[in-house]
Amino acid sequence: MDSTQRVARRALAAAALTSVAVLATACASSSSTTPSTNAAPATPDSTAPATTPAATPAAPATTPAAPSGPAPCPTRSLHLKLGVSQGTAGSVYTTIVFTNTSNSTCTLYGYPGVSLTTGKPGSQIGKPAKENPATPRQLVTLQPQTSASALLRIVFAGNYPPSQCHPVTAHYLQVYPPNQTKQAYIAHQTTGCAKPIRLMTVDVVKPGSGSS
Repeated sequence: MDSTQRVARRALAAAALTSVAVLATACASSSSTTPSTNAAPATPDSTAPATTPAATPAAPATTPAAPSGPAPCPTRSLHLKLGVSQGTAGSVYTTIVFTNTSNSTCTLYGYPGVSLTTGKPGSQIGKPAKENPATPRQLVTLQPQTSASALLRIVFAGNYPPSQCHPVTAHYLQVYPPNQTKQAYIAHQTTGCAKPIRLMTVDVVKPGSGSS
């Protein structure tokens, strides 16, 4: 074999080795840039704040109930009498005085029921007193031994003809304190009408005895 052939073979061997080296380098580079399929999935940062649900609106505060006042004055706790009286043409004005004789505070509100009777108890004479709406109702608080009053107007029965009035003598006023179903009696002699004629008008209960 001549020298020319030997040189050619050595050149071919060197080229082959160079190709193998290039392929090995390429494979190594490809392996290093491909992500591993066994890597664990990324997890969120543990320091990130957790999602907070929207706050529930607070319930509105309950309005406390208004304190209840003293109870209405029962008839048994009251002493009734007539106060100041004043006559006018054809009628007389007087006051019905309510005094709290109990040891407890109580209240009066509105109108008393008033009628003339023949006795204690007795038969009612004529119609009961009509409520006078001119004065507004007011709550009257009675401490023990304090008084309230209601103005009563009584028209003279003599203003009516006997045939229309049918006069009869009354000996008592029968009085129901406001909001009570038990009556009290006040001695008062006058002439009433047995016929259905209304001789009396009563105002609301007000503080004081009505003496001023």
